[in-house]
Amino acid sequence: MKNFIKALAVAGSILVAGSAFAQQPVVGVVNLEQALFNSQAAQELQSAIQEEFRDDQTRADQLNSELTALAERAQRDESIMSDAEKRRVTSEAQEKQVQLQMIAERVQAALQERNQTFIESMRENLGNAIQAVVQEGGYNIVLNAESVAFFDNAYDITAKVTAKLNELSQ
Repeated sequence: MKNFIKALAVAGSILVAGSAFAQQPVVGVVNLEQALFNSQAAQELQSAIQEEFRDDQTRADQLNSELTALAERAQRDESIMSDAEKRRVTSEAQEKQVQLQMIAERVQAALQERNQTFIESMRENLGNAIQAVVQEGGYNIVLNAESVAFFDNAYDITAKVTAKLNELSQ
């Protein structure tokens, strides 16, 4: 009888241990920003932004070329330039740098605004995409990649979330 109870206890322990192994959590890790900005919607936004600021980019390229030409001229002709001409070249270069900085600040502010608006507009879709991937993959735990010190790429579900986000956005 004692042997039977021992055998029953051992069998119970094996069942508990076996069920613990069978109940291993399925873990995924997602980089939310990467999933969102790799989506088709983000790429369309990027194309629209590039088109919108094409004139600014052209002007910035022109200003950079002019600044380079001024710097080369100043270096090449420094020994034969009068003090007044040196001041004029320096003043012209500073003016072009100010214009370039103004363009950069305007574009940067608009880009930040567009990105923030995009993130807000996609928040619900991103949540739905994550939920769908969780259900399809049977995940018990999904962690934000930014809060994980290390993870094996086998746990990365970012591409799946991006694919689902693209699917839901159509």
